[in-house]
Formats: sequence, structure tokens, C-alpha cells
Amino acid sequence: MLRYLYGNDLKNFPLLSDTMFRDRAEQFSRRLNWDVTVNDQGHERDEYDDINPLYVIWEQADGRHGGSMRLLPTVGATMVNDHFSHLTDGVHIESPLIWECTRFCLSPGADRRASAALALGAGEVMDAFKLEHFVGVFDPRMERIYRLMGLEPDVIGTAGEGRERIGVGLWSMDKSAFEPTLKRVGVSRETSKGWLRYSLTSGNRVTPSTKYAETA
Repeated sequence: MLRYLYGNDLKNFPLLSDTMFRDRAEQFSRRLNWDVTVNDQGHERDEYDDINPLYVIWEQADGRHGGSMRLLPTVGATMVNDHFSHLTDGVHIESPLIWECTRFCLSPGADRRASAALALGAGEVMDAFKLEHFVGVFDPRMERIYRLMGLEPDVIGTAGEGRERIGVGLWSMDKSAFEPTLKRVGVSRETSKGWLRYSLTSGNRVTPSTKYAETA
């Protein structure tokens, strides 16, 4: 199932949280050789995990992490504005209708539905929070994944060549994407919306109208 958890609530899901950060270390540090920090617990974390982001997490049947991504409103601190403004010609991306998506991670043992489930979760967040766009930094590996999922971004800017190429893109709300994505995950829209509703009313005890500043 999909869970939508703010950082402050991860403590209520210790196995899910632990395996998510361990899988991030495996993917970003060991497999991709990114310059990231892995702590003594074997967790890949950065300063943006400390400002109460919203995580969309595909939870496997055994309660472990299958895939996840991290969402932050652009009205607060974001990676794209703090570290990648050279890709946007110095333009600061800030709007209550645009959130940043980072740390798209899949567990080595994830089932085949994980990528589609995360795409579904992104759509549900956009719909529930009335967002217009996600913004994110991507590399060639993620470009291939987005292409396979039919979710290619509008590219704002790029730098580098080959495997070193990185870009910044915008993803728009497209309700027509729900039907094929729901089929890939194998659930109904009612079930999908129910996962979000359950998380926001039970798991996090917040509503989509809760302001970022109140929980940061």
C-alpha cells in the first residue's frame, strides 16, 4: 500500500522508516556513487529530511520499504533553489502551487508495481493539495524511468553530458494519467484515494490544508 507520512511521523513506523533510509543509502551512495552522507545507522539522510517533508512510501506486505520519494513545498527550503539554481538561470522557483520532489528511491527487493505506485502517489498529492506542478532534478537514469512511465517532465535547464548530465524539470497535473497508472498498480481510484485519506486523517493526524510552516 501507499503511505503518506510527514517526517515527524516516521517514528511511528520504525521498520518502514529504517528500511527506507537504508535503501536510500544503497541506491544513492553505493549504487550511484552520489556524494551523500550515510550515518552510523546506515541511513542516507540530509538537511531536508530534518524539515518535516512529506514522504510518499510504497510499503511492502512485510512492512518494509519498497519505494519512496520526498516532497517539499517550494515556499520553504528546497534542493533546486539551494543547490541547482545554475540549471534555472538563477530563477528562484517558489509558489504554493509547486512542490519539489526528490530522493526517488526503489528498494532492491521492490515488486514491479513500486514505480507506478509512486507515480500514482504523486498524482494523488497533486489532486488533494491542488498543486499545479512538481519540480525536480533528474539524471539520465531517471529520464529512462520517467519515459517508461509516460511521465516525462518539461525540461527547464540542463548541464553536463552523458552520464554526468543533470536537468531540472516540471511535471504538470494530468488527470488522464490516473487510469493507466491505476492499472499498473492494480487498484481502483477509490482504493488509491483511500490510502491518502487514511494517512492524512489517521497516520499523520493532519489535513491537506495544514500549513508547512506549522510543522517545519
